[in-house]
Amino acid sequence: MRNPGRKRVPDRQVLCGILFVLYTAIPWEYLPQELGFGSEMTCWRRLAEWHEAGVWQSLHEVLLAELRAADKLDWSKAVIDGSHVRALKGGPNRPEPGRPRQDRLETPRHHRRRGHPTRRQPDRRQPPRHHPTPRR
Repeated sequence: MRNPGRKRVPDRQVLCGILFVLYTAIPWEYLPQELGFGSEMTCWRRLAEWHEAGVWQSLHEVLLAELRAADKLDWSKAVIDGSHVRALKGGPNRPEPGRPRQDRLETPRHHRRRGHPTRRQPDRRQPPRHHPTPRR
């Protein structure tokens, strides 16, 4: 026997399962088995594999190139997500000399140092609790 175990679910079916979950916004575990997309774990793992392999980035670039070639891109409706844009030193996000940083304005000093005064902090004087070891 050359290939023991289950037969691999075809990529097209798994892609349909991934798109179904993303489009309907259902949790992975509620992916209906009767639709033939494979299990939720199969779809989730394949999504992760394809992400690691750069498939989604390549697909995005191919789609952008085709839309550009067809003159179908409307950049007036584009949005840039700041969490994915690298801020270089000396860029516009750097505070001016003598001005406090924005995050320090939003978080009071006493909250930064010791945590929020109304939130219970763990007591660090007690040793951590361990599960009892089974006796033999």
